[in-house]
Formats: sequence, structure tokens, C-alpha cells
Amino acid sequence: MTEKLKVGIVGGTGMVGQRFVQLLDQHPWFQVTAIAASANSAGKTYEESVQGRWKVPGSIPEEVKNIVVQDASKVEEVAGQVDFVFCAVDMKKDEIMALEEAYAKTGTPVISNNSAHRWTPDVPMVIPEINPGHIEVIAAQRKRLGTSTGFIAVKPNCSIQSYVPALHALLDFKPTKVVASTYQAISGAGKNFNDWPEMLDNVIPYIGGEEEKSEQEPLRIWGSVANGEIVKAEAPLITTQCIRVPVTDGHLATVFVSFEKKPSKAEILERWQQFKGRPQELGLPSAPQQFITYFEEENRPQTKLDRDIERGMGVSTGRLREDTIYDYKFVGLSHNTLRGAAGGGVLIAELLKAEGYIQAK
Repeated sequence: MTEKLKVGIVGGTGMVGQRFVQLLDQHPWFQVTAIAASANSAGKTYEESVQGRWKVPGSIPEEVKNIVVQDASKVEEVAGQVDFVFCAVDMKKDEIMALEEAYAKTGTPVISNNSAHRWTPDVPMVIPEINPGHIEVIAAQRKRLGTSTGFIAVKPNCSIQSYVPALHALLDFKPTKVVASTYQAISGAGKNFNDWPEMLDNVIPYIGGEEEKSEQEPLRIWGSVANGEIVKAEAPLITTQCIRVPVTDGHLATVFVSFEKKPSKAEILERWQQFKGRPQELGLPSAPQQFITYFEEENRPQTKLDRDIERGMGVSTGRLREDTIYDYKFVGLSHNTLRGAAGGGVLIAELLKAEGYIQAK
């Protein structure tokens, strides 16, 4: 690829926006040329706008420090400077839906980290290794929005990435019932320990809205495209509990699962080891070489040790064993701001570029 696509980050000053900035530094296909945020940040350089609130590891990339932040609500101005945008804004749901559709209607593809459009029937919600075929619904969405090049694609909830890939690799055995409890890092709330000291030495057994997302979003990911819409799957039956724990990054899940056709432990491990998806086939820049890594040690995966596996884009499993009530139980782990948020968004954009949905304007 000789010339990089021009990228805008809408909501670029928040924690996920900062991750996008970081991940796109020296990206082989994409270059950040515009950053937009609230009117409060508009007019400042990016370095000035995040001064004192840079929350991700490492420093601000040099090539974006002097980009002047624009007002995200000035859609035509921002869209006119870029080939596509990532969106990670902190607004009300109806405001996010309207903003993302406004960008799409300018002919600008929108890769969204927000939850607002996850259940819009013609918007694909994608984990690239799992349901890349859902992007074909974009044709129907473009028709609805009245654009030939713009669209919205969304990334699913960050916590489900800790267990859905492991279950997806086993779909041939027809999982029927799943119980998953997730132990979620504070960065999932856009915070660190400096601005959330109450989390030190503490566990909060509730995260608003998270359990409904964790139970329903996998069914949409495993759904099918019919008549220009995503039709969610009806199985397996999933129930979850979502708990906030005092770690910086990394969502860990404990999972119990029963199958219609119970596999052997060896069959499960083989499926996990061999699983590859479209990103691996295409050799996408952000794709993990090994998507699912299984740890034989009884005390792994551990959040601190293993969240950064495959540059934070792989998922880990461990402690697979038979259960007394369900068929099997295991532990899963994913990095919530890399695989689960910004990194997952970048991988979606790479998939859409490789499949011809994102092009230079």
C-alpha cells in the first residue's frame, strides 16, 4: 500500500480515543490526520487537550501532538479531511446515534467503539475472526442512509471477548447453556487508580447494563444476515454476572458450558489451538498470529501476566476441566482496551479495507 488512508478520531481525547491514537502511530495502512472532541477541547493542540489526563501507557505520539482538535459536532468539516473515522465519544445514546449517522451520510465510514448502534438491524457488530460475513449487511445500510460509500460498523462489548472466541471455536459441538462471570478492569469504565481511588482494595459486584450486553451480544454475533438485517441466534442460553475488580487492564471470565454433543477435552484444546479467522487468512496488520492461547499451568491465565499476549490482541484460556453440573468449565482473558476496544476497532477497519469497504475518497 503506497499511500496511507487518512483517519479521523472522533472522541480522541478520552481513554479509548487515546488508545486509537497510540495504536495508529506508525500504522502501515492508516494515518491520523484529524482529531475531534467536545467544544471544550476544540482549538487546542492534541497535546494541550490531554495534558494532565493522558491515561494509557507510553507517551503521546509525536506526529499527533500538534494536530489541532476540532469540534466533533462540525461533521462536514471533520469528514472532509479524512477517508474514515473511529468514533469513541461519551454522549447520550440518541446523540451518539445521530452523530454517527451524520458522519456516515457524508460518505464517511464510521468504525464505532460505542454501544449505541449495536442493535441497529443493518449495522454489523463485528469480531473479525468470528463474524466477518456480517459486513455484507452494509449494502442495505447504505441504501437506508442514502450513501454509496458511508456506513457504520461497531465493535461489541469488551468483556465478551474474554469468552466468546473460546466458545465460537466449539460451535460445531452446539453449546446449549453458558454461565459466565466477568471480572473487569477499571479502564473499562474509562478510569485509572488516580481518578478512581475508591477501587483500591475493593470489588464492586455490579456494572450498569453490562450483564444484559454480555448475555445478548454474543447471540447477535452468532446470528445471520437475512433481508438486509442481522437476525440474532437463539442458542446458547447465556447468563452472566459482571464484577469490577481493582486491576488496570484486562477482563477475566470464568465460564461453565454444556453442549448438545459433548466434546472430549482433547477436541476442545485442538479447536482452540487451530482456530484461525479471516484476519489471520488475510494477514491483517493488527491480527494476532495465535488467536486463542491455552495455558496448561493451573494458575493461568493471569490478568497481569497474560493480558498483553499477541500485543494485547490475542485471547487466553486456561483451567479447562469437566464440571459436576455443566459439561466443562474454563477461564478466559482478554485485554479490554486493546482487543476489546481500540485494537478491536482498528482490526475491524483493516478487515473492511481489505474487503474493499473502506477506500480513499
